[in-house]
Amino acid sequence: MEDWQNGGFGLYIHWPFCQSKCPYCDFNSHVAATIDQTAWERAYLCEIERVSRETSGRVLNTVFFGGGTPSLMDPELVNAILRKVRDCWTLANDVEITLEANPTSVEAGRFQGYRDAGVNRVSMGIQSLHDEDLRRLGRLHSVSEAQKAFEIARSTFDRVSFDLIYARQGQTQEAWRKELREALSMAVDHLSLYQLTIEQGTAFGDRYNRGQLRDLPTDDDAADMYFITQEECEKAGMPAYEVSNHAQKGSESRHNLIYWRYGDYAGIGPGAHARLTLGGQKYAIDTPLSPQLWLASVEQKGHGENPRETLSGYDQAVEYLMMGLRITEGVEIERLSILLGQEFSIENNYLIEDGFVKKEKGRLFVSEKGKPLLNAIIRDLIPEA
Repeated sequence: MEDWQNGGFGLYIHWPFCQSKCPYCDFNSHVAATIDQTAWERAYLCEIERVSRETSGRVLNTVFFGGGTPSLMDPELVNAILRKVRDCWTLANDVEITLEANPTSVEAGRFQGYRDAGVNRVSMGIQSLHDEDLRRLGRLHSVSEAQKAFEIARSTFDRVSFDLIYARQGQTQEAWRKELREALSMAVDHLSLYQLTIEQGTAFGDRYNRGQLRDLPTDDDAADMYFITQEECEKAGMPAYEVSNHAQKGSESRHNLIYWRYGDYAGIGPGAHARLTLGGQKYAIDTPLSPQLWLASVEQKGHGENPRETLSGYDQAVEYLMMGLRITEGVEIERLSILLGQEFSIENNYLIEDGFVKKEKGRLFVSEKGKPLLNAIIRDLIPEA
């Protein structure tokens, strides 16, 4: 068995367009006055065929339409892509096909079209249940619009998730607790709850640098909001299975688990990333960020990739460690050792002795005590090359 089979095989489709650029967002998203969806269909189908030839014989576990705002895609385009996917790969019996949506682009007929095309899970970017905070976050929808959109999604799909951002400007711990309880009362089986981070190169980053992003919670307040999140979600039967993701048992995002379990995934579209094992060698693959450059590359060169990077066993071990420690199940020590080409030893490590990480049944995982310090823990655990 090749290593990637421990995590499965997924396909990520990146739709790069949004109605507007949110000030906190550092994703590869663009605002365009017009979009030639026919040209995009040709490019996506071409890339699906090319990647499927390299990965023939595999069972595809998941498809994820991310962005950007994929709910701006015509349902006919989603249908054409999924028809081609079914032609090119054998799909798992329980294949998960997710589409990200914004409340502003939700219409009942549109969602029905996605479902008819084969989408069986929707992830909705609501971000806040307070209108003033939505305005500050640059969102185009109101709370009532978000709630109506979510009800449309619930009535159309069996599996529905939504995102919220906390540690927002002016937010108190008790305000977050109250909002989170409201979110949990709405939720079906999955919630993604992200702490606001100020990324350089974003509008928020620029404002922060100028001292104009005021009223942000202190680090201590933000940490307490994290603990409130764990407490309330646990009580509601939706514990964390990853740092920012909470679900009822069995309702975890299968596509994202492929990333965190370090499986293989193809990435199609501008700015998409991939990890593919081909001929026994694992490659890191990315694509041009510019939608125009990616489209032109597919049309002129027959592919939309930048030059591939070969990943050594050490590189793979580090990536597996970084991804796998984000989830509660952690990493398999024997698998880590095989990738490294030598035994991965954690004995006599202060992280074990002080209770930040635990070792049980051949697995290594971060404890509740260690989760707020995850990035520092991962840095300390990465072995020397």
